[in-house]
Amino acid sequence: MSYTPADVKKLREQTGAGIMDCKKALEEAEGDFKKATQLVKARGLERAEKKQDRETTEGYVASYVHSNGKLAAMVELVCETDFVARNEEFRSLGQDIAMQVVSMQPENVDELLDQEFIKDGGATIGYLIKSLSGKIGEKIAVKRFVRYQVGE
Repeated sequence: MSYTPADVKKLREQTGAGIMDCKKALEEAEGDFKKATQLVKARGLERAEKKQDRETTEGYVASYVHSNGKLAAMVELVCETDFVARNEEFRSLGQDIAMQVVSMQPENVDELLDQEFIKDGGATIGYLIKSLSGKIGEKIAVKRFVRYQVGE
């Protein structure tokens, strides 16, 4: 089975991977789009694992305040460069993690990373971080968080 430039573009838009990565995945999958998507994601996770020893000196403090105004959280999400710290996907992930902290009340970062994401029960917070790390090409980590509740 072959693939077209439109297939490469579609895979790139869906996964955020580079053009060459998408071409290689489609070639390896012999044009099978679903298999190519899985290959791209797996390679992104492998890249994220390799970056875990890097130093993170930049980041973003994300916050979430629940609609009732009685619960809130702040999360320090760190990365390697200020370029990534300004990235909209990075900041959105930080806000999603802050929402997770408000709703699931993890005791520490390790517990948070193991929790299933409230918006998508098929993925953990740790998996979401590794996925974005592989896509962006930098180490991303939750350094710390704090949760507030009125009366506590």
